Amino acid sequence: MIKRIFLLASLFASALSASAQTPSIIGTWTLTAADKILPNGTRVPDYGVSPHGLAVFTADGHYIVEIYRADRHPFASGDRAKGTPEEYREASLSMSVHFGRYTVDPAKGTIIFHVDRASFPNLDETTQVRPYKLEGDELSWKVTARPDGSIPVTMLQRVK
Repeated sequence: MIKRIFLLASLFASALSASAQTPSIIGTWTLTAADKILPNGTRVPDYGVSPHGLAVFTADGHYIVEIYRADRHPFASGDRAKGTPEEYREASLSMSVHFGRYTVDPAKGTIIFHVDRASFPNLDETTQVRPYKLEGDELSWKVTARPDGSIPVTMLQRVK
């Protein structure tokens, strides 16, 4: 009986030690870059110079990601319901926002976004798997290649 208790205690301690050593993405992150890698390998800003953004990953598995171009232009009318077609187009293309639930697979190096809603409606109620890197307080992931072959890269810094 004592051997079983010792074995269970050892297994529990090992599990705690392993989970304590596994880096976590839980927390609040601020955007440091939103780039894209072109088919020729060149890396360029995807949302202009100094984009703004935030990502939050909760301990219970919820998330939100927001990315905005820094140089967004206000609507001339001052009324979001009375924009011009060009203003609506620019507003739509100057942001990337989605929220839902997430899981992390450290063994595969992936974040799985279970998207509830997104600024791009085609992502609503989809599952998006992204390879990620977590190095200290820096988190990044790559998005699946777009039709033009470019690969978006999101880079964040943990908020302390």
